[in-house]
Amino acid sequence: MAGGNDPYARELARQARERERARRAAEAEAKKKAREKKLAYEAARTQEALDRTGVAENDAEQLSDLLRAAVLDGRPLTFDRLKQEFVPSLFVPPKGRTKAAPLPQWEEYEPESPRGLLGALGFGRRSYEAEVEAARKRFDRALRNHARDEKKRVEKLEKARAQHEERNAEEAARVEAWNADLEQRLSAYRDRDVEAVEWFADQVLAASTYPYGFPKAHQVSYQADTGDLLVEIDLPLEDVVPAARAYRYVKTRDEITPVPRPEKERKDLYASVLAQTALRTVHELFAADTEMVVRSIALNGHVATIDRATGRDVHPCLITLQTDRDEFSQLVLTQVDPRACLKRLRSLISPNPYELEPVRPLVTFDLSKFRLMDSLDVVAGLDSRPVLIELTPTEFEHLIRQLFESIGLDSVNTQPSKDEGVDAVAMNTDPVMKGLCVIQAKRTKNVVPFETVSALAGVVEHKRAAKGILVTTSWFGRASEAFANEHGRLELLDGANLVHLFKEHMNLDVIPGPVPPKRRPQ
Repeated sequence: MAGGNDPYARELARQARERERARRAAEAEAKKKAREKKLAYEAARTQEALDRTGVAENDAEQLSDLLRAAVLDGRPLTFDRLKQEFVPSLFVPPKGRTKAAPLPQWEEYEPESPRGLLGALGFGRRSYEAEVEAARKRFDRALRNHARDEKKRVEKLEKARAQHEERNAEEAARVEAWNADLEQRLSAYRDRDVEAVEWFADQVLAASTYPYGFPKAHQVSYQADTGDLLVEIDLPLEDVVPAARAYRYVKTRDEITPVPRPEKERKDLYASVLAQTALRTVHELFAADTEMVVRSIALNGHVATIDRATGRDVHPCLITLQTDRDEFSQLVLTQVDPRACLKRLRSLISPNPYELEPVRPLVTFDLSKFRLMDSLDVVAGLDSRPVLIELTPTEFEHLIRQLFESIGLDSVNTQPSKDEGVDAVAMNTDPVMKGLCVIQAKRTKNVVPFETVSALAGVVEHKRAAKGILVTTSWFGRASEAFANEHGRLELLDGANLVHLFKEHMNLDVIPGPVPPKRRPQ
């Protein structure tokens, strides 16, 4: 028979064709699934890029809306909102302690009595009674164990209940104490008590919520006699602005790459963030002050960072402003351009905040950071022509303080210990030259050492003072004078200067001390 007509061969060929079709179908299905998997993966990665873009856009929108969102919120922190309400928590019994275990039943222990003919005839009675006696003992033991376990359960349940009630009582007492203390603080606040006003301002600033990356560090100082509040806040660094404007998925590299935010846009948004934060801080403090004890607010905004050139910690001031309540209340903060608004107020803004270029604070912290002492009237006890070198150190320091008061500075003396060499502090209230002055008085017959001048420069920097003034009955060397001129914020007043100043401002003739030696021509 010819091979082509062989049924067996035809069947083998058919089976081979079927296997080939199945193989090709499997390959096609595998390719289809691979394509679908790849498309699904690429779609997921594309969506991931879109999601990350959405996050970046949302972060940027939040930063652009810092001020407006806070103003529209319209819920300033007040003493009423600081009050707490006690809501007792419900008692939740410990697991397994809610219900008593079922009481043992005799039917569960009672043995089965003999049945049938043997039972009727009384056979097996003795063994049955023995089983009953044994069952009775087990039953009695079960009853005792149940009673013991139930007693433990009830004791633990009552203990847990008592502990819960005690916690509720403690929380109620804490809330009551908090609210009572709050009422006392409110009363003190209305009386312009410095501690109460500063405490409440701290609460307001701490309660203000900002996006991630914003620092919360701040300090406040209140002047009760003027109603002025000085606030220093830490501002965010430039990395708070998202570096990427968007993200895209690159299929060829299987990477999600950022689309950088243009440098100008990044810098503009950062400058806006700083301006908004400053205005928002002032707004929140004024809005919270429903008792109107704060008349004006001076704000300094700093950043805590590291100087790239020196590697040292620095705290430059990037924004400083001063405004009173009436002026600030005229602003429509939901519609202002933050930077333009700051320029309208009495403020200074860093011309290049992205590079941390500082500005000079309009107002520095009050004199409370120095240890002050009561003033002494030295002039009343002086002779007609006093010799300054013959005064005691304390008398000389107070006399110098009186001199600066006569010149027009608000001056007080510091206590003689732990004052970093500062003998007096003075505040220049001139609107242009406003600032803190630290004063050191040296009653000596010899030239003032250069180290003394250098040390005062360090104190000026540490106290962030506008000026340091070193007064002496003697004189200064050339190196000290050159150093002071180069520093720019040091003033050296020798004995000759004192003679002139006392005569001009106090009509007092004084003799400073020894005459300085004549200098050789340079």
